[in-house]
Parts: sequence; structure tokens; C-alpha cells
Amino acid sequence: MIQSEKQKHRGDEVVKELCMANGVCYEKIRQEGSNVSSLEIFFSGFPRMVGLSFFPRLCQLTIVSQDIKHIEGLEYCPLLRELWVVQCDLTGISGLQNCVQLKKIYIYDNHICEINNLELLINLEVLWLNHNCITQIQGLDMLQNLIELNLADNDIEKIGHSLDPNVGLQNLNLSGNKISSFKELTLLARLPNLRELALKDPTSTPNPVCLLCNYATHVLYYMPGLQLLDTYDVSSKQVKDAAEATVMKKMMYYNMRVHTAQRNLAEIRLSLMERKKTMLQLPEDCIRTLNHALKSLERELPASCKKSACTMEDGSTHLVEGSIDRSDITTDISPAMQHKILSKIEALRERLQLWARRLQEIEAWYERVWMQATSMMEYTVQFLLMELESVGNIRLEEGCSTDAWFTSCCDLLHSRFSPSDFKVHSITGIKVNRIIRIHNSALRLRFEDKLHTLLASEESTLSSHRNSKRRLDHLFYVADSENNSEKEDSLCIVEEGFRTSEQNEVSLEKDGAIPLSNSLSVAEQPRIEHTLRQASQDSKLNADPIPFRHGQIIVSKVFVGHSTPLREGDPLDRSRYPRLISVYRNVDAKHRTAVSQERPRSTKTHTGPECSPRRRQWFVFDHELVLPEYIIYFEYISADQEQPHSTGRDETPSNDIILDREVLNMEPVLPPQPKLLSLDDKILLNVARANVLSQITVLNLHGNSLSQIKEISHLTALRHLTISFNEFTHLDGISHMPHLEFLDASYNRLVTLEGLKRLGQLKQLDLRWNKLTKAREDTAVLRKHTPALLRLDTRYNPWNRPEAVRMTILGRLTTLTHLDDMMVAEEEAACAVQTAAGAKVTQASLLALSRTSGDRPRSLSLLSTAQLLCSLSPAPSGLNRELEPDWTAKITSLNFDNQRISKLINLNKLVNLRWASFNDNDISKVEGLESCLKLEELSLNNNNISTLNGISKLHCLNKLSVDGNQLSSLEPLVLEQLPNLTFLSVENNSISSLHGIQRVRSLLELYIGNNQICTSRDIYFLKGLTNLIILDLYGNPLLEKLENYRIYVVFHLPSLKALDGVAVEVTECESAKDMFGGRLTPDMVGEKLGHSNYTDITYLTLQSCSIRMVDLSPADLFCSLRSVNLDHNNLTSFSGLIYLPNIKALCLNYNHIESILPRQKTQAPLTNRQILYSKVHSSGYGQPSSSKGKGETGHTGSLEPLMGSLEVLHLSHNGISNMANLQLSRLTNLKALFLQGNDISQVDGLEGLHQLRELVLDRNRIKALAENSFISQNVLLELHLAENRIRELNYLDPLTELRKLFLGMNKLQDITELEKLEVLPSLAELSVVGNPVAKNSLHRPAIVLRLSQLQVLDGVMVTLEEKTRAELLNAEPTPCAQYPGASLPTNEINLPGLLPLMPRNTTHRGMTISGGLQNFLPGPDILQINMDESQFTFKHKKNKHSNAVRSGQSDITLRHVRRAGSNLPAGQLHDGNRVLITNQEQDSRYPNGGKPPPM
Repeated sequence: MIQSEKQKHRGDEVVKELCMANGVCYEKIRQEGSNVSSLEIFFSGFPRMVGLSFFPRLCQLTIVSQDIKHIEGLEYCPLLRELWVVQCDLTGISGLQNCVQLKKIYIYDNHICEINNLELLINLEVLWLNHNCITQIQGLDMLQNLIELNLADNDIEKIGHSLDPNVGLQNLNLSGNKISSFKELTLLARLPNLRELALKDPTSTPNPVCLLCNYATHVLYYMPGLQLLDTYDVSSKQVKDAAEATVMKKMMYYNMRVHTAQRNLAEIRLSLMERKKTMLQLPEDCIRTLNHALKSLERELPASCKKSACTMEDGSTHLVEGSIDRSDITTDISPAMQHKILSKIEALRERLQLWARRLQEIEAWYERVWMQATSMMEYTVQFLLMELESVGNIRLEEGCSTDAWFTSCCDLLHSRFSPSDFKVHSITGIKVNRIIRIHNSALRLRFEDKLHTLLASEESTLSSHRNSKRRLDHLFYVADSENNSEKEDSLCIVEEGFRTSEQNEVSLEKDGAIPLSNSLSVAEQPRIEHTLRQASQDSKLNADPIPFRHGQIIVSKVFVGHSTPLREGDPLDRSRYPRLISVYRNVDAKHRTAVSQERPRSTKTHTGPECSPRRRQWFVFDHELVLPEYIIYFEYISADQEQPHSTGRDETPSNDIILDREVLNMEPVLPPQPKLLSLDDKILLNVARANVLSQITVLNLHGNSLSQIKEISHLTALRHLTISFNEFTHLDGISHMPHLEFLDASYNRLVTLEGLKRLGQLKQLDLRWNKLTKAREDTAVLRKHTPALLRLDTRYNPWNRPEAVRMTILGRLTTLTHLDDMMVAEEEAACAVQTAAGAKVTQASLLALSRTSGDRPRSLSLLSTAQLLCSLSPAPSGLNRELEPDWTAKITSLNFDNQRISKLINLNKLVNLRWASFNDNDISKVEGLESCLKLEELSLNNNNISTLNGISKLHCLNKLSVDGNQLSSLEPLVLEQLPNLTFLSVENNSISSLHGIQRVRSLLELYIGNNQICTSRDIYFLKGLTNLIILDLYGNPLLEKLENYRIYVVFHLPSLKALDGVAVEVTECESAKDMFGGRLTPDMVGEKLGHSNYTDITYLTLQSCSIRMVDLSPADLFCSLRSVNLDHNNLTSFSGLIYLPNIKALCLNYNHIESILPRQKTQAPLTNRQILYSKVHSSGYGQPSSSKGKGETGHTGSLEPLMGSLEVLHLSHNGISNMANLQLSRLTNLKALFLQGNDISQVDGLEGLHQLRELVLDRNRIKALAENSFISQNVLLELHLAENRIRELNYLDPLTELRKLFLGMNKLQDITELEKLEVLPSLAELSVVGNPVAKNSLHRPAIVLRLSQLQVLDGVMVTLEEKTRAELLNAEPTPCAQYPGASLPTNEINLPGLLPLMPRNTTHRGMTISGGLQNFLPGPDILQINMDESQFTFKHKKNKHSNAVRSGQSDITLRHVRRAGSNLPAGQLHDGNRVLITNQEQDSRYPNGGKPPPM
């Protein structure tokens, strides 16, 4: 009583305090309390929530920093809308049941551990529970109106699906928790209205997940509606687009990696199948031989001995219903012979049984290896998906022998393996197959933080740090195999780390701890025991003598801390070891001794301690101190390990073959019989031993060479027919045989059953060892024409999809009792029939396999949208419910994978279908999609489609996958109708060309591996796809045929980021540019010309294309090519042009030609003077000349000729300085050579050009001619040497046929040099314009006189009149005649009968040429003209080049005008007031006015 009074007194005091803090009179509280709507109390004594009954209309209550443990007293405040209980000592949520109008609750900074008792607060909009001790989000399911939730600074690790019902949530704060997985953040995408999210706001510590790479990108991709992330504005479209693009690139990259992994598995399967085929070769050959002998013996037996039996490979017999009437057939086989035959048959059957077992062994081996390869591929795919979903924060690195860590892991494993532990299983060693290195950023951060915290709590002494390193070890963990979740367990450990007690309740030992060991045998013991128990119950596993052969262990870095041994018999209970991180158990002494004696110590382990010789099993209590680092996949090696060759898979022990031969040689040995190639009535009667055809009921045509059997249709009474071991490809002749019951067509070459008709009584059919591939089509034939069939054997045929053959046959042939020598169970038959009936697109299947979602889920899954929606969304319930009239229009997704449908029907009403998948069916034609115009994704993998017709109207399509079909081409007319296609996969088809792909310019990803693309020209079809970033051509013949394939593709597709599953490196791009930059190939020609009809090309012009190499191989493709123009490129040699067989004209002007063939890299070092000469062309010295004797031919004289058809070669402006290096002598058929505009200083290297007619060397640096310059040019007709530095005209005597010589713009000064031209007997035209000797044109008389055969001089015709005047001038003795080249002494010259020369300084302005030269003449008499001496004097001093040109041109022009009148010769142009002569070499070189011939 006294105690209650005290409590009442304290309560009154609290109420008084409350009233005082809120300005309410305590004495009038009963009257005024009902009007109070808001109460606040801060930092004063309010230990309990009392007195609230006085405030029934209270709407807001604020309590801050009080010592309150529980919420109470609010049952009197039903109108309460806002509650603040902050910085108090609340340990739970309670007392709010009656406050159903609450909209805001702020109870942060307390000690609340669990969210509960909020179910009735359905109007709650704001809930703050930050700064508490909450570990799990729960109890919010009923808060449908919740808008803001603050759970910051708690101990939450998982989000889970607890927030899924709160679809109205807009603001969520989870900062300061322990969320470490991106998967948890992904779950927030289910909140469609979330606008503000905080995971690391400035007032809290960030979650571990926020420290990972790409955190913001991941969040923004999954939650595009966010406006604020961690207080940052992320509402802009650019931010969202950047996140979207980043994730899309990641998905494309990992999709490529998964493709590569699956392709590698397919390659492994092909390799295994090849091995299997090789291993089966001998057993199959033996079975064939034995079966042939067996059937031959059976043919010799009478019907009574056969017992109507059909022998199988394994020696079993199948009885044929009904007896075979052979009573009319006589036989002379004695009983003794029959006994021998039967004995031999029995022996043959025994041998067949043995070989059948060998086949089973090989098949079992194949299945085991294939399952192991499949398992490895599945691991790889899961690892890749894990990397993708973690946005790169989990990375699984595949190791190889060159990696140091790979070697260390191998050493660690071998050091902890003891053969004595496995001696009972005959295991002698261990082999490492694969090692994966785990890079998990979140787990590593967690491990390091935990370890740092743990060490910081201890005394921070040097010794403690040293001890901590000693307590780090690398230990083994083997995933639990008891519940068949080994793979899931491993993947979970890689992604989330190890778990402890709650997840490991399999045995008492593991309760509350992680079992680890430093010994392989200890870690492996549970798995080995479990596998052996399974093998004893499963015959397939028992086939392998070591069923646990393949294993995997997880190597983890473990901090064991201060540990203590676990006593024998003591249970593992963490409560007994509150301060310990781990405990351990020693292995028994016997095993320990064996291990210590036999196991070598590891010398290359990781940073952990040296491996102790004592083996232990550890139990670690704290999962955060166990960091998984490696996964090692290994296999045990046994002393008698089965190898394919030693088990009869590659070769068989000779004793088995010997036994076969002994059986085959048993008596009786049947003599070989002649093989029948055709049939007629006589042969049939003879074979059947019958008199008339109508009596034949049994016919055995075994072992012949028959390919047709039409004649057999006359045998209407036939009941038993054997045609094994023949050459049949079809069974057209076996039709309309109403009594036929048994047909053996084994060991033939049947590719189809078409033609088999109306066999109503056929009960048994043997089709083994044929070439049948299409189960559906062949089964349809049997269903129609063999309604009574009971037994069918289809084994040993190369069926397409052999795994589905049995169900396909049973679903259609419902009468079968035996299939492939196995009895058909009723349940199996019913299932097959049900499957066959459901293989159509019906209303029921549409309802079950369709979805109506409007958008693709935000997911990093690589599944197609149809597959993803099917896996995420539950199937609609109530398939029999009444449907709305337009229910089909709501369908957006279809997933008909593996439904065995053959036609796309009943899809015409799916007008809003956007995503569809029809993988793994029997569809042969794309049809029925004409109405699905909104379709965006279509997958038709693994069908029988041969054409893409049917999708041309799907203009919205952006993803198309048609892998594993029968496509032979990419149809351009179809593809050009798909303007939005970004993804195309057509792997595993028969496509032979990429023609048509250039129409899909929007393409980003192209997978076309394992087809028949074989030419490099196909790469050019891809060059227009500027957006293409991923290309996969793996498995095409092109990879083997094209040298440097990879960098070739990289060069031509510069935008490519990945090729054949491997990222394109920068170094590859550089190598591609170096190797293929400027390379002229047939593909480039085809690209430039727009066609690839190379044999029709006669001329080729590719100027200014940066070509530096020519590779037009094979050259026979260009057999019609006659002319090539490659001016203005970067060629340094003729390169591949030398192989063109029929080229006649070649233009290589403005290149960098050094030689016909590429120069050798090794050459003698240059002297300093040679270096100076090569660098300083203007030094006046030019290149040092090498003097050669008259008989020398140069260093190219002995080389074999090249380009025998080449006649015209243009090499102007190539910077050529040494003609000998060009190796021009090898062009033996050359007739015209153009070398103008180079840096040539010496004419040589022409020794082999015996056919040369025209040589152009204008604008070079030639100073003199050598003795051997023209030693072989005795048929040269035209020589151009204008604009050089020639002073002397020596060594021209070999040019006996030279007709034209152009020496303009040189440095010829003396007339005597011109007189040396007398050695050219055929010279008809000469030009020395611009030389000093030609100044004032006074050289003409002397030249005309000396060169009597000359017809044109300096572009002017030499007339008879001029020749006469020259002769008269020469007849008068003058000092000039005695001294050639001296100045004329007189001031005037009178030449009777000749026109005088016009003085140089005569004015020509306004002169009329059309009036004739008579305008210049006063009369017919001889004129005397006074001229200055200077006008007739040859000046020997060196004139400037420009003056020489001007004076020479003007003198020649006027002289020509005076002689020719108004008829100007071709090549002269009127320039203002002067008449100029153009360079004559242009006229002589080209027939069309100085222009090169058209290419």
C-alpha cells in the first residue's frame, strides 16, 4: 500500500513536470487537458509515459532524451497523428495499437532491435527508426501508405523482399548499415515510386556496398526514377543515360563472354564426339563383321531351326509374331551341319555381346566426360553472371601455368596430398585441371576491417603483430554434397562468403562453425563417402572405378586467432568458447604418421605459415575471418587409370581380335557368294528357292549390293523380308505388301523412310546402322503406313537431337511395345503422347506461356526478355477461367522454348507482342508473325529454319537470334527491312557469305560463328557497319585460310571493340595499321570498283589511296588486266604487281619507288661522304658514280626477268637517285620508260632493256653519260634528257636507231658537243633549247650542216633552203671555220638567196603573222642588214637558266615564224604578245597532246 502511494506520488510529479513544460495548469488539467493537441518534453524528468489520459485530443507528442523504456499510455490518445520518442532507451515498439490515425512516427536514437507491432497503423506515412539496433527489415507489410522510411545507422545486412508491399515508398534512408551486396540494392527496384535513396548520406557511415566500384551506376540503372541519391541530384537525363549506356555495354560484353563459353563447350563436344567416333571405329567394325557372318549363317538355316528369331547385336533375339511357312522349301542341310551352324551362331552372339558392352563402356565414358565439361561450362557462365551482377566487384580470374599464383596453388595442393590416404582406392597422384582466383571486393574489405578491428582491440605490440601473421593460414573447404547442392554452395561462398550456424545444420560438428582443414584427405572425406554410397546404388556411377575422380576445393585465407584443441567426444558448441575464434581437432596418430612420412612440405605457399606436418580440422566461428581466394578443380590419378586406348575405346587388345577371328573361322565357313546388283523374277525365284513368285513368303537378300528393289512389289504373299548389308538409300520399292510382317533394313544407307507405303501388317522393323537424321518426318511415314507396328529399332543412326528421338517416336507411334530393344512402359508412352499433343500453339499453351508485362524488367540477366519475364513472373492462374474478348491483345511476351512445336500458328491476334522465344523446337518456316508488328525480340535457336522470309514486316525488331538452324545465306531483301536491328546471332548455320549484312547499318553485335564463311572479301561487307562493336566469326574457314586474320579484321573494322570473344587491344590496332595500312588487295579492289568480277577488269586506276603494298593474289584473278595507274600513293617497290601476268602499262608516278622488289634490309654501312651525298642533293656533287667497264652489266644483270608483258612504265617524281638499284634490267620487254622529275645523276642499269624504244629522263641531275649508259639500247628511237646538267655528249654511239633526242635546258656550251651527234645516223629530230650553245640560234647552221639527216631542230623544221645556206656559209673560209665555236669577226653577213636572221632585239609587239613573211621583205633582192657583233656572238660565259630559256624560245619562235608563215606547228601556244613553244617531250611521249594514256 505504501509502495503504491509512492508510485502515485511520483506519477503526479511527472505529470506536474509535463504540465509545466507545456504551459498547462496542473490544477486545471482535467478541464484544460482535453483542449491540448500537442505536448513536448525535453531534457527533464519523464521516466515513464504517464498522465496522457488527461489529453484525449492529443495529436502530437514529442519526447526527447528521456529515460523511457516502453511506449505506454497512448491508448487514451486515439487522435494522435505524430509521435516523437527520440534519444530515449526504448527497447521495442509497443503500445500503438489504438493510435490508428498515426501518420508520423519518430523513434530514432533508441535501442530497438526489432520492427513489430505496426500492423494496425495503416495510415502511417513517415517512420524513422534510425540509430537503433535493428538487424532485419520486417513488420512493414501492412503499411501501404508509407512514404518515408528512415532506417539509417542500424545493423541491417539484407534488404530482402520485406519492402515489396510498400509500393508507395518515396524516401528511403539506409545509410550506416552493413549492406554489402549489389543484389540487395537490386531488390529496391520493386519500389516504383522511390524518389530519394540514401545509402551513404553525410551524417552516417557508408554501407560497404557504397565503397564498391560502379555503385551509383548500378543504383541508377535499376532505379531510373530516383531524383536524389545520397543527397545528390540525379534527376538529369544525361546522368540516367550515362548509367544506362554503361550497363548496356557491360551486358553486351558479358553476353559475348557467355557466348564464348558456350561455343567452347560446343567445341569440346565436337572434339569428344570425334574421339568417341575414333574409339567406336574398331568395335563397330567388329560388330559389323560378326553380324554379317551371323546373318549369313541364319540364311542357311531352315525355318524350324531359326525359331523365327531376329538376332540383335547384343545377342538377344526378338520373336516375330506368327510362324514363317517354309514347308515348301526343301533343304539338304544335315543335322550335323545344322548343329555346327547353331554352335557358331551361339559363339558369334557371345562375341557380339562383348562388343556391345564395349560400346556401352565408350558411351558411358563419353557421358562422364561430357557431363564434367558441361559442369565446368556452367560454372564459367555462373561466374560471368556473378561478375555482371556485381558490376565488376566480383571478378573470377582463370589461371594458367605462367601465373605465379597458379603455380603456388598447385604446390600447396600437392604438398597437402598424401597418397597413403587414398591407397585403398588405388590413387597415386593428383592433377590440377583449373584454378580460379576469386577477387571479391566486398569480402576482402570485410575481412580486412574485421582483422584490423580484432588486432586493434589487442595490445598493439610488435610481438602481437608477428603472432597475427602466424595465425593466418590457407585452409581447404569442400562444399557440402549431402543435399546435392555443391554447386550452389560454392557459388554462394564466392559471392557472399562463408556462413555459420544457421546454414550448416547438417551435423553436430559443423554447428556454429565453418569446417576447414589443412589436409586434402580430411577435407575430401565426406564427399568421397557420399559419392561411394551413391555409386553403390547407381550403375552409371559405378561404371567408373573412381566415381569421385573429379573434385573441387575452395582455398581460403583464414585468421584462426587464439585456438584450442577440441577434445575427443566433446560437442562443438560455441558457447563453450566465447573468446576464441576457432577450435581444431587433430587427425588420429596413424594417419598423421603416414602423412608426415610421405607428404613433402610446401615451399611455395602463400603468405600464411609453413604447412605443419600435423594435419588438423579447424572449426572457425567467425565467418568474416574466412576469405575465399581460390577454387581448385582437380582429378585423382589412379595406378590403372582408364585411358581411352586401354579400355577398347581407341584400340582393342589383340586377344579379342584373335578370338573374333577364331569364331569366324569355326566350321562351317561359308564360301563367298556373288553379290546381286539388280533383281528380276528369275533371281527372286532362285534366291527364295521357290517355283512361282506367289509362293514366296520369306526372302533374304542379305549381303548384296542392291540399291533398288522395285521388283519386290510383285511378291504379294511375302511375310518376312531381309535386305540388310546392301546399298539402299530409300525404300521406294517396299509398298503395297499387305502380308509383310518383318522387315530387316539394317546396315544400309537409308536417309529417309519416304516411299514406304501401305504395310498394314508390319509388326517388326529394324533400321539400325543407317543414315537417318529426321525423326519427326520418318515417324510420320511410319504412323501413316505401318499402323500395326510393335517393334522398332532405330539405334546407331545420326539423328538430329538424339535426346528427343525416343519421345518423338513414342508420341506418334502409339502401338509400339518395344523401341530400341527396350520395353515401352505405360507411363512413358502416356507422357510421350501428352507431349506430342501439346506440341502446338493452342489457347491453353498461350495462356500458360505468355505474359502481359509492359516493360522489360530491370535486370542484369542475359536471358532474353521473354525468358526473363517467364522466370520472374508466375504463370497466370485459372487457365479455365472465362477470358476477356481481347485477352490476346494484352499479351506482350511469349516463351515457347522446348515445346516441340513445328508451326507458328494462332499468333495473328497478338498485335502487341513485343518479345518472343521459340528455341529448341522443330520449326522449319518463319510464318504467322505478320500481325506482330511491335515485335522487338525474336529468338528461334535450334530449329530447322532455312530462310528468313516471314520477318520482313517486323520493322521494330532490334534483336534476332537464329542459331543452330539451316540458313545458307543472309537475305539482303529481308535484312534491309529491319532498320532497328542492333543484335543478330546466326551461329551454327551454313552461311557461306556475309553479303546482305551491309544493309543492317544499325547493327551493334553480330554473332556468326561456326558457318562456312571463307573469303576475306566478306569482311568488306562489314565495313559499312560503323556502329558494330562486337563481332564473332569463330569457327569459320576464314580463320584458317586468312593469314593474320585477327589484325586483318581489326584493321578493316576500326570501331570494333571485341572480336571472337576477345577484347581488341590497342596494340592490335597498331599492328593492324602497320601490316595492312595501304595494302592493295582484291577485296580493296572489289570495294573500290563495287564488284568482284576480277577477271573482267582490263584497267585499274586507284590514285591517291595511300597504297604502300600490293597483294593482288592469286594473280590469275586479274588475267585480263592490261593497265594499272597507282599514281600519288606510298609504294616503295612494285610489290605484288610483278605477279600480274598480262599487264602492259604501269603508272607509278608520285610514289617512293626504290626498286622493283623490296630492298634487302641488310646493306653495307654508308661512308660519311655517301651520307652527305644522299642528304644534300643540292651540293652539286650528286651521288658518286661507279665507273664500269664496257662489258659490265651491273649487279642486276644476272637476275631472272620479271613482268614479261610490261611495255610502258611511268616512274616520274619518285625521288629516284640510283637507277641501278631499280633493277630495271629485269623488265626485258619494256618499250617505254618514263623517269622524269627524279634525282638521277647517272644513267645506268638499263643493260637488259634491249627492246626499249623511248626513254624519258627529263628534270633530273644528270651531268654526264657513262660508257655503259646505253650499251644495250640499239633500238632506242626517242631519248629525253631535258632539264638536266649535261655538259658533254659522249657515249651515244650505241644508239644507232635513235630518231629523236631532246637535250633542252642543259649546260651544253660548245658547238663541238653537238657535232658529236654525228654518231647517231638515224637522228631526225633534235632539241637543244635553253642551252648556252643555242643562244641567238647561231648553232643551227653548224648543226644542220653536220647532221645532214636532221629534219627538226629545236621544234622547227629544217628546210632545204636552210641546208643550202648552211653549205654556202661553210664554203667561205673564215676564221670561224678554222676555229669552231669562235666569235664571228664581221658585223654583217650577206647570204645570197637566203633570208637573213632576224635580230634578237627586233620589236614584235603588234606584228601580224597571218599576212605572211612577205611583210618583212622589201623586195626579191638580197637584203643586207646591219647587226651588232653581239647578235652573232656565242657567249661562253655561264648564263642564268631563265635567260637561256627566254632567249632560246624567242629566237626559235621568230625564226620559225619567218619560215613557216601563218601555219603554227602543233605544240605552240600564243602567250600575250609572244609565241611560245611548249615542252616537246610531252608531244613525243603521249599521242594525245601530252597527256598520259587513260588507265
